Amino acid sequence: MNNYAEKVMKQVVERNPGEAEFHQAVEEVLESLGPVFEKHPEFEENGILERIVEPERQIIFRVPWVDDQGKTHVNRGFRIEFNSALGPYKGGLRFHPSVYAGIVKFLGFEQIFKNALTGRPIGGGKGGSDFDPKGKSDQEVMRFCQSFMTELARHIGDKTDVPAGDIGVGGREIGYLFGQYKRIKNRYEAGVLTGKGLDWGGSLVRTEATGYGLIYILEEMLKDHKISLNDKKVIISGSGNVAIYANEKITQLGAKVVAMSDSSGYLYDENGIDLELVKEIKEVNRGRIKEYLEEYPETKYCDNCTDIWSIECDIALPCATQNEINAEAVQTLIDNGVIAIGEGANMPLTSTAIKIVKDEDVLYIPGKAANAGGVATSAIEMTQNAMFDEWTFDKVDQELQKIMVNIYKDASEVAAEYGMEGDLVAGANIAGFLKVANAMLDQGVV
Repeated sequence: MNNYAEKVMKQVVERNPGEAEFHQAVEEVLESLGPVFEKHPEFEENGILERIVEPERQIIFRVPWVDDQGKTHVNRGFRIEFNSALGPYKGGLRFHPSVYAGIVKFLGFEQIFKNALTGRPIGGGKGGSDFDPKGKSDQEVMRFCQSFMTELARHIGDKTDVPAGDIGVGGREIGYLFGQYKRIKNRYEAGVLTGKGLDWGGSLVRTEATGYGLIYILEEMLKDHKISLNDKKVIISGSGNVAIYANEKITQLGAKVVAMSDSSGYLYDENGIDLELVKEIKEVNRGRIKEYLEEYPETKYCDNCTDIWSIECDIALPCATQNEINAEAVQTLIDNGVIAIGEGANMPLTSTAIKIVKDEDVLYIPGKAANAGGVATSAIEMTQNAMFDEWTFDKVDQELQKIMVNIYKDASEVAAEYGMEGDLVAGANIAGFLKVANAMLDQGVV
């Protein structure tokens, strides 16, 4: 990290005390940018870093709601509108007990560069609440979403800020949020939220997009190294939207997924995970992955979900949450012969784990490149909404695949240009940063 970046990093820590995830996300980007500042002194002269690490707007609000027993609860809502240099703020809403300002800022900061990599005209933002939808009735979730949107509605719009889903926010929650927004605004603004139902402005492939996109960019990287996906043994953490559709696509391409997890534990099935059963458990019944044992009692199950990385595999796809792979876990993967790691989640490898991966020359795609397929397809949904059009599954899927291939090529070429060939972390950081920084320069000090 050069002197300029070090100075800004120190300011970030001082201004945002206790927000470890945000510090980690900023540090990971700034560590890549030394050669950029040497080549472009105008970025320092115009305070680009100082501006890019400070959100344009931070919104925190209370969310009161009433449960089925008539008891009032109060959660906290967040929306971080981080950077609009390339377009309206774009990023998901996360409903999970772990959500606080530092998590939302980390996710929003990552979103700036991820969105830039897609090539679509979208800025970076993120939001959510410490509300936990698990164990809540549909009516309780609806009442919470309506209260949340009652405040959020004044801050968003299809030309201003376009939220989507994230952990804890799926089609059910997006529906309730959109219904309340429509009620408040008395307008049908389909483009204000993405991840909508197909009958009311949603896009085909949006459900599959993050998982499919992860595999498309992984496949492109492996092709570049003359490696086939055929018969590769794969571990995927998580069993939510990203994990399920990463499993679906990589299986279609000839690999075998032998392990998946949720927050309570993991499954190991050496014959390959029955994905249709996982879909039924998680998407239909909203159950726990341990229920898989009712159909396949011979399957190995472990209560500690983090131990999934002890299983031998060729490819590891962390698709659960941030910092789920630490130094010990990644070293175990390497000792067991892993050849590639692709991040389906946001920042699932710790900083130390990333350094080990780089030192060991394991093929590795960071989340801001690897999981950009979700927001890319959200942008495609926005395009369809603006055009009052509906694209076919194949058309959206082909556009998604093209975007992911381009992200890989951009990151690879930029890494080579700045003397870090093969380093997709640096390549993705620099490629995304340059797009945003140049736009900020063009637009003046705002």
